[in-house]
Amino acid sequence: MRTGLFAAALAGMLAASIGVARADELIESYNAYIGQDDLYNSSNERLTQPWQVIRQDRANVHRFGIRQPGDETDGFFASARNRELAERMLSHGRIDSSAARLLLQGDVRINVQIWRGARGDYVNINVD
Repeated sequence: MRTGLFAAALAGMLAASIGVARADELIESYNAYIGQDDLYNSSNERLTQPWQVIRQDRANVHRFGIRQPGDETDGFFASARNRELAERMLSHGRIDSSAARLLLQGDVRINVQIWRGARGDYVNINVD
């Protein structure tokens, strides 16, 4: 009889835990200075989307060795494959429209938070 009660209690706890949502996990955060070099791609074309500027900034830091004072390194975007995901990650993340405008003008400091959630990785960007 005790075994039956224990099994029933265990089954109830397992059923209850299935409905519990897993919290998103902060993978990494870094600060960067978005300078004029970050606003243009390798073909010297002006970038028009915040995710493009984030991707170029990280390529400048990790691939080309172009850093402005205030640029920190990160482990996540050191990978070219992860830099390719910047558009999708920002579309699932958050940046205020006023922050996006400032970022596209350049000469601003930003904080980037890289998160892992149930629907995949995403970034939140704040402009200082």
